[in-house]
Formats: sequence, C-alpha cells, structure tokens
Amino acid sequence: MYRFLILIVFVSFAVGAQQVGILKYNGGGDWYANPTSVPNLIRFCNENIHTAIDTKPVTVEASSSEIFNYPIVFMTGHGNVFFTENDAANLRNYLTSGGFLHISDNYGLDKFIRKELKKIFPNAILQEIPYNHPIYHQTYSFKNIPKIHEHDGKPPQGFGIFYEGRLVCFYDYESDLSDGWEDQIVHNDPPAIRKKALQMGANIIEYAFTN
Repeated sequence: MYRFLILIVFVSFAVGAQQVGILKYNGGGDWYANPTSVPNLIRFCNENIHTAIDTKPVTVEASSSEIFNYPIVFMTGHGNVFFTENDAANLRNYLTSGGFLHISDNYGLDKFIRKELKKIFPNAILQEIPYNHPIYHQTYSFKNIPKIHEHDGKPPQGFGIFYEGRLVCFYDYESDLSDGWEDQIVHNDPPAIRKKALQMGANIIEYAFTN
C-alpha cells in the first residue's frame, strides 16, 4: 500500500510542496533538539537541488499512522531513546514499505539508539556504509562523511540498515550533521563546514525521495 503512496509523492514532488517528518520518541531524550536544522536543510534543498518541500517539517510519533505520509523522517537527540513494541512494529512497517529514517547522533544518542534499532530489525546488522554507496554521490559527491563537531576524537562514520537490498536507515555517528544544519549563530560553525553538512543532508533527502 505504501509503495503506491510513495509513487504519489514522487509524482507530486515536482509540482507541489511535500513534507518531511521529525520523529518524536519516548525515553526522555531531547527529540526536539536542533529546531532550526531540518527547516534550514529543506530550504537548502529547495534552493539548490530543486525540491519542493514544505519548509515546516511535521512532528510525528513513532507509533502514529501519520508517519506513512512522509517519505523521510529525521531523528536526533543527546539522550535516552525507548521504542515500545508498537513503536518498533510501526517503524518497521514504515521502513519496509518505502519510508526512510535518518538519525543524527547529537552526542549521547549512540548507546541508546543501537539497542532500540534491534527492536525494529532484530536480525539486521547496523553496518558502516561504504563511500561508493549512492547516498554519498547524489547531487553532491563525498569521499567521506563531513565532520561537523568534535566529540571523542573518533572519525565520523555513516551506518545503515538494509532491507531487501535497499538502504532504509542512515545513521551519522561522530559527525553531527544536524548541528551543521542549524542557524549559523547557534554554533558559529565556519561557512565551509555548514555547507558540507547541508550538502550531505541534501544527498540524504535526494536519496530517500528516489529510492
């Protein structure tokens, strides 16, 4: 059913605005972190890769049927994440039906999200995505994932989960892409760093809308 809905999204993508979601989750983590990041990324995409996305993303809960309205859902935060069985089942149905989840570790999310992703896909492996994967080579081409903020001195990595050969979840770790999408005044990141973050974010949106 959802694959039909996604086709409608693709058809109307060129002629009318679509929306993307921000995932609201349980556990006490700040799912609402980086409030300017996704709106800024949407504006960048509309201006630079010719999308027509509504600049106001919609908050959607993990268990809500409304999630099926959005071709991509973004998730970030610093703290605890908890998916109920219903949350996990709904997210699994969403992702296996054509949806896409981008997770941006805002520092502190990692130990929680890895455990909760196993609820969604118990038998899947969260694996590092090689740099020849198309998500790194959409409108913009990257040899590695941008490093926006330093946390633990670790290299930035992009992880993902595949379902029937399709990448359904992309997780940026030690990169902090969503911080790079925020208003410049928030973190005072150099323009070149913010540009790389926005370009990589645009690649994620482009990939999600076309795969």
